[in-house]
Amino acid sequence: MSIFNVFTLLGGLALFLYGMDVMGKALEKQAGSKLHSILEKLTSSPLKGFILGLVVTAIIQSSSATTVMVVGFVNSGFMTLRQAIGIIMGANVGTTVTAWILSLSGIQGDSFFMTLMKPSSFAPILAFIGILLYMAAKQEKKKNIGVILLGFTILMTGMDLMSGAVKPLANVPEFTQLFTLFTNPVLGLLVGALLTAVIQSSSASVGILQALSVTGAVTYGSALPIIMGQNIGTCVTALLSCFGANKNARRTAVVHLYFNVIGSLGFMIIFYTLNAVIGFEFIGDSINAAGIAVIHTLFNVTATAILLPLNRVLEKLAYLTIKDDEQKEKFQVLDERLINTPAIAIEQSKIALRKMASEASDALIKSISILEKWDEDTAEEIAHKENKIDKYEDNLGTYLLKVSAQDLSIRDSRELTKILHIIGDFERLGDHALNISKLSKEMHEKDVEFSAQANEEIRVLKNAVLEIVSLTMDAFVNEDSKVALRVEPLEKVIDEIAREIKNLHIERLKNNHCTIELGFSLSELLNNCKRIADHCSNIAIAIIEAEGDSFAPHGYVKSLKEDSAENYYSMLDKMRAQYKI
Repeated sequence: MSIFNVFTLLGGLALFLYGMDVMGKALEKQAGSKLHSILEKLTSSPLKGFILGLVVTAIIQSSSATTVMVVGFVNSGFMTLRQAIGIIMGANVGTTVTAWILSLSGIQGDSFFMTLMKPSSFAPILAFIGILLYMAAKQEKKKNIGVILLGFTILMTGMDLMSGAVKPLANVPEFTQLFTLFTNPVLGLLVGALLTAVIQSSSASVGILQALSVTGAVTYGSALPIIMGQNIGTCVTALLSCFGANKNARRTAVVHLYFNVIGSLGFMIIFYTLNAVIGFEFIGDSINAAGIAVIHTLFNVTATAILLPLNRVLEKLAYLTIKDDEQKEKFQVLDERLINTPAIAIEQSKIALRKMASEASDALIKSISILEKWDEDTAEEIAHKENKIDKYEDNLGTYLLKVSAQDLSIRDSRELTKILHIIGDFERLGDHALNISKLSKEMHEKDVEFSAQANEEIRVLKNAVLEIVSLTMDAFVNEDSKVALRVEPLEKVIDEIAREIKNLHIERLKNNHCTIELGFSLSELLNNCKRIADHCSNIAIAIIEAEGDSFAPHGYVKSLKEDSAENYYSMLDKMRAQYKI
């Protein structure tokens, strides 16, 4: 084997790993918008979790990516440890799909059908179709399919280069003797685990072993412990990802490790015990790519069949390994492990934003309640909520900036833009809740209050504000554009009410029925109420505009009044009648 064969081997490995990465990311991007909705349907059934783990991993072609994603879900509280166990087992079986695809390169036969089944025959066709879709297609989905096909072609080209580069090793006695060392189960296990830990992909390490199998030096006896080690080595990615995570997330990574260690050791003990008693004749035979795929699949299916019913035992082992302490851990929904899967990260951001919105809505309701009757405890609660809302804004903004740096689909980009627009409005709603609370405190300390007539007018305004907040929350939580359409007319009505209250106050001033000091308090209250309505309008517009391709609030308001004039003014008239002073 010359130095040029080594260069070819390294180049083939580079293409193989790059092709796998390109194909995996494109598959993940294509399926990303559906992954979250699929995972949301999880129940406590380990079997359903197993099926989901298998399907997701088969789609994105990476058990490591699935496991890291699951660690992030558990860390964020989106998923329980028990649900995660089934998915991890499914991911281990799902990753065997790659080995079967790679084994196609070993198909023998001269017939047209058999020749067509070989990757060397159909990969160039896929590459041509892929580049046409990537360069000519306008739809993002078609471009993604093109990238998937190109990634697969690069992967198979790398596989062929590696296979061709190592073929001369078949005539090198030292190389053949090297693989006889791996028939030692312990040594083979360690080599497989180390190789997979370094490249952080069991699919890739199995592919490398399949490429080496063309030399004929790899036997069933040497391949089996290496494959077992590869399953253990793939746990490194999940273990690395759980640093800084909460205890349940770390337990998830530990369950992944236990599953593979117990499964690998158990499989090897059973295999070598049977070999000692029966004596498998094939153990010294050369293995091909298909044989490696069979062992890889057989191990994962067998280990899952045995350990899936024992999922509670694995859960207990994880709890024994990482014990609870008395200190309550901080809940963190924005897990950075999910940033590499933008669709999931954006969905997690929406969960956090809903919590932020709930805090803002609750703060506003409480602030309006203490306008009538001052309560110190409620005021402190409002201040605490406003502080939490500020922290949500900071964390969400930072998190979404990191997500925006990823390769986003059009849908994900639109969702991210909507969230970024809405975050500031919910933060400002919290500020206005605090402003009204401070105004109430000031009036309480000065022992002043509005007149009976002013209080009646303010009551109408408060009811309108409470409704616009309720409509906005309903539209936001349920992503209901029909409800959002009702916000803009009510925002205009609130502006009109505030203007009328101000004019009535001026009349009372002229007749000495009110004081200038109360006028300042009233003016501040009216301004806060109008601004609350404005921010609710902004949120509603963002919800409606997210269904289009752009965000143009002023254009939307204008078109709302022009294109849907009859519906808009009908709602406006009803709301004017409902909140008439």
